[in-house]
Amino acid sequence: MSRIKPHDGHREPATGTDVEAFLERVRQAPTPSAQSGRGRLVLAMDATLSRQHSWDQALSIQADMFQEAGRLNGIDVQLVYFRGAGECRASKWTPDTQSLARLMSGIRCMGGQTQILRVLKHLRSEASAGKVNACVYIGDAMEEPIDHLAAVAGEIGLMGVPIFMFQEGGDPQAEAGFREIARLTRGAYFRFGHDSAKVLRELLTAVAVYAAGGHKALASHSAERGGAAALLLKQMK
Repeated sequence: MSRIKPHDGHREPATGTDVEAFLERVRQAPTPSAQSGRGRLVLAMDATLSRQHSWDQALSIQADMFQEAGRLNGIDVQLVYFRGAGECRASKWTPDTQSLARLMSGIRCMGGQTQILRVLKHLRSEASAGKVNACVYIGDAMEEPIDHLAAVAGEIGLMGVPIFMFQEGGDPQAEAGFREIARLTRGAYFRFGHDSAKVLRELLTAVAVYAAGGHKALASHSAERGGAAALLLKQMK
């Protein structure tokens, strides 16, 4: 695992006019499509202490999403997580879901503040270096200024990388911020409780299908499975 640098070119927060200009350019940007190669998905997770139970639950859920993506071209996945006092790390890209599961099983959540801005800046850097088809973010809080996050999210949207924001719990500040990031990147937002493992499994599987095969593959998956996959497709239109 590599540590993500805490400072990688700070930018001024976006104004309301700047955000609207970003949105217009994002609407005009081409959407990701199916490719001959493998898809690439960033799986970003809040590993602060409040999420220990959900982290354990994710170990079983991620196996299903990768298995479904494997029916298409398959995907390479990079795990990004933050926890504790300023720790934010990223794994190497890997198609090996078993090694990713082992990596996740060795991580324990620690108390600390959210570091969503560092995750977004890392995603921007990865998308600049090579194609990234999608990003999944799972968390329950947002303790950073939304203007700072929106500025970087807008740039990511211009790069054609949708972010799928999954929220645990009912924190209204987190919901507002998560919805804005999803909107700026043409992704989607969902909120689920601690008893929503089935819905999360279906949604993450649908995102993996999208990362592997684009809108066409997601539409086919939605027609076959319905449910959460159909909700995801509806939000992305």
